[in-house]
Amino acid sequence: MDQDQVARLLETNLDGLRAFLRVRAGAALRAKLGHSDLVQTVCREVLENAEAIEFRSDAAFRGWLYTAALRKLIEKQRHFGAEKRNMGREFAVDAEGAEQQAAPQGYAAAVTPSVMAMGREGARKLEEAFDALDEEQREIITLARFAGLSHAEIAALQNKTEEACRQALRRALIRLSAELSARGIEI
Repeated sequence: MDQDQVARLLETNLDGLRAFLRVRAGAALRAKLGHSDLVQTVCREVLENAEAIEFRSDAAFRGWLYTAALRKLIEKQRHFGAEKRNMGREFAVDAEGAEQQAAPQGYAAAVTPSVMAMGREGARKLEEAFDALDEEQREIITLARFAGLSHAEIAALQNKTEEACRQALRRALIRLSAELSARGIEI
């Protein structure tokens, strides 16, 4: 694909990519590195490798994009997780500015319209609820709801059966619902 085609696809998927990265980053990485930096890094790397991308469908591109974003997150977590840069030893900074304001647009895939209407406060509570989930629960929800992957695609990525993925997603969504409810958000 050429860079113009990839740029158009990135623009179409930008809100969802932002939301995906905010939720998957977790509180410690969000405090250390703003999601805008992560989004920019992912987009730059995708554009640099545009000629290697084989376009099959919008859904296939979105799955590929979110996989690239997940790899970048893992790389950043490893980088900041090194002992001398241990995120757990740092103080969180309340970024009330642009990072917070960009929030809820891409969250629409994971929450109800009433949560979206809550704006920045709803986005903060959603992020807190996601932070309370374990890594497997965050992964399956973001792959299914943000990346839009099918049960079969998730099963292939996780080396599980489709039924196991369905059950894991169901349990993860129930837990997310409970975490949101504990924060005053009923879905």
